[in-house]
Amino acid sequence: MRSDAARPGWSLSSDAFGRLILERTDLPDTPVTPVCGFPITTPDAGIALMNAQGQELAWIERLDTLPANLRRLIDQELAQREFKPEILRIRHASTWATPSRWDVDTDRGPTQLTLKAEEDIRRLAAGALLIVDAHGVQFLVRDMATLDKTSRRILDHFL
Repeated sequence: MRSDAARPGWSLSSDAFGRLILERTDLPDTPVTPVCGFPITTPDAGIALMNAQGQELAWIERLDTLPANLRRLIDQELAQREFKPEILRIRHASTWATPSRWDVDTDRGPTQLTLKAEEDIRRLAAGALLIVDAHGVQFLVRDMATLDKTSRRILDHFL
């Protein structure tokens, strides 16, 4: 059911277990999970509130149209679900062949990742990259052009 987030008759809250609960006048209170249609290119738009059976119970065109308390709840849930550290700098690669261990700086601090194969680097729109390490963690490079020269040189060896 597509609906406007500001529509009277529904709200969101967190229960004692930390689950997001959709409260609507026409349904019993229901645990929901926010799902972003395009988490990398438009993380603040196109959010569906889904129940456990995968049914869309509400649709939010843009998060910035929500009241602050609702936006905060959804942002917290999306941050847990859409965990993608952003690579800000690649300091070192252990080898130019795969598997290769990389020392990187992310928006969450320095870390190491292991690139198993070149295919684990996917090109996205507008110069963005999605890099999946050997443990399945997805790292985001928002824009290759904004990386320093050393980082771009290391990436060029694997692209």
